[in-house]
Amino acid sequence: MSAPQGNPLDLRAWLEDVRRLGELKEVRGADWNLELGAISEVSVRKALPPALLFDEIVGYPKGFRVLTCSTASPARLSSILRLGVETSHHALVQKLRGMPRTWQAEAPRYAPVETPTGAVFENVQEAGGVDLEAFPSPLWHEKDGGRYIGTGCCVVTRDYDSDWVNVGTYRVQLHDRNHVGLDMVPGKHGAIQYDKYMKAGKPFPVAIVLGCDPLGYLISGIEVPFGMCEYNYIGAILGEPVAVVKGHVTGLPFPAASEIVLEGWAQPGDQRTEGPFGEFHGYYPGKAHAAPVVTVERVYYRSDPILLGSPPAKPPNDYSYSKAVMRSALLFDALTAAGVPDVQAVWAHEIGGARMFNVVAIRQRYAGHAKQAGHILSQCGVGAYMSRYSVVVDEDIDPSDLQEVMWAVATRTDPEVDIDIIRRGMGSKNDPMFVAYRYAAPYSSKAVIDACRPYDHLEEFPDVAEASRELVEKVRAKWKDIL
Repeated sequence: MSAPQGNPLDLRAWLEDVRRLGELKEVRGADWNLELGAISEVSVRKALPPALLFDEIVGYPKGFRVLTCSTASPARLSSILRLGVETSHHALVQKLRGMPRTWQAEAPRYAPVETPTGAVFENVQEAGGVDLEAFPSPLWHEKDGGRYIGTGCCVVTRDYDSDWVNVGTYRVQLHDRNHVGLDMVPGKHGAIQYDKYMKAGKPFPVAIVLGCDPLGYLISGIEVPFGMCEYNYIGAILGEPVAVVKGHVTGLPFPAASEIVLEGWAQPGDQRTEGPFGEFHGYYPGKAHAAPVVTVERVYYRSDPILLGSPPAKPPNDYSYSKAVMRSALLFDALTAAGVPDVQAVWAHEIGGARMFNVVAIRQRYAGHAKQAGHILSQCGVGAYMSRYSVVVDEDIDPSDLQEVMWAVATRTDPEVDIDIIRRGMGSKNDPMFVAYRYAAPYSSKAVIDACRPYDHLEEFPDVAEASRELVEKVRAKWKDIL
């Protein structure tokens, strides 16, 4: 029986699928200096934004490309997660429910498989020939601390005292021809590994994948169990192992069809000023600071390489839709696991970075049902971090439609009795409001809003003046040319 060949995480194969969906837009002649970022930012605010593939970027040869907005639609996100093609937010959330548990349980069966070579080795820069400025790293926003070559990237590292390989999504700033800054939040798996090497006085091996199937950076950016390799988790989603090759300098594994890979070392004590750069909530919460520097000794890249970009910005941003869908599914599962009955839909809104403004729709079954749902939504393990507003609505309200949600808040609440304030809840130093926190520790207040019709007045509450859903569907079908 032959060994499994594995999936090389080929971005180009996925792009062909997106092209067939009619969701890929090619853009020629944009400038890497702010223009590329602004085009992406404006485009992603559309109702159904396409993926954008930039080519003929000012100052760079044709074929050196940048892809943005890869995960920003239900059809593309469902295809990335191998869930079939879904065009509805809520249908995608339902398909995703329970899957993270399944993938995690299956992950040990899908260790990556090493292959002798791959498309990533088509071109190699080494020794004195390394030139990171050959790739069109964008300056995404006016107030960024510099150009960021790595946003939709996978940073591959290895533990100092075990064979655990971690793959994380950490931002990577371009410093010069052969140096990049690597920002890893303390406590993240990559930072824990880095600290071990620094305490031992040893160089930290790093391989940075700047483009592959978006499933790579999507899973690298979520929380998988400590000690588990993200390649295993990705393999469980694919139903086959990830095909990897090993770097010639560090021996670290990376997908065989990666577009661009930087390989090198972070030396003890080698740090430079990094940032500032935006965060998921749309602010610059921190100032420029010292961060590890990776000295790049080798660059591997495919002919006509594609750099995968996914910068943070005021939401909706490049990746906020994917975070909203994935967190909504986790919140839905948490509510039902806690025993909340008749949950109809959940949405973690992009405007809150999929954390700070969450809404659940329920079919009320008993007095206190809405308050129960709201407090669990706010305080469950998945939802507690930075959960500023948790709103409960009736089943006739689409929780993903902010206009409907706020209509319910405006017309179905009595602020005195329907808004509960939780004091000294879980906050974060990453919160833009941290500057106004009252305590040295990151405590933050939270609001739970019961925007359901009062349970004890359901029968007498006024009817809604609108066409029924059945009538709307009938009219849409008949008058689709104008509707």
